Amino acid sequence: MQSEVMFAGFGGQGILMSGKILAQAAMHAGYEVVWIPSYGPEMRGGTAYCTVVISDRPIGSPIIKNPSHLVAMNRPSLEKFAPVVKPGGVILINNSLITVRSRRDDIDELIVPATDIANELGSVKAANIVALSAFVARSRIIDFELMKETIKEEFAAKAKFIPLNMAAVEAGKKAAEK
Repeated sequence: MQSEVMFAGFGGQGILMSGKILAQAAMHAGYEVVWIPSYGPEMRGGTAYCTVVISDRPIGSPIIKNPSHLVAMNRPSLEKFAPVVKPGGVILINNSLITVRSRRDDIDELIVPATDIANELGSVKAANIVALSAFVARSRIIDFELMKETIKEEFAAKAKFIPLNMAAVEAGKKAAEK
């Protein structure tokens, strides 16, 4: 088994953190993992994306042209990466910011208003956790509870953010089940 997940959006959306949390959770589960962040030269608002490769055997190359899955947090990311996702993968579309669809019928398209849900929970900054949780709930790429524990670990030094992020986890899971 090998799966590749592309997280993409603009800087400040927590794209790299989403990938890092998924990679950490997969490592806790005993998988081989590669996490490759990439971002434009801008400090905020530029492009940001990362690839996470999860495998049950050594990973030959971290360079991925056709990811298994995509979590698209803005429209340019969807338009750039949706065409190259492997058939059968999950494409999560943050429809708070994206008004179009992938125009693919060979993938599982998951429409989640991640930014709106995060706003309702009290902070737009939780949109990445909403999206990550919805993606994991739908794709089952790793154990959902393990991801949840990894998020708690990630925020352990800033414990005041744990309740917000746990609410985001549950809201993301609920959105994926609709």
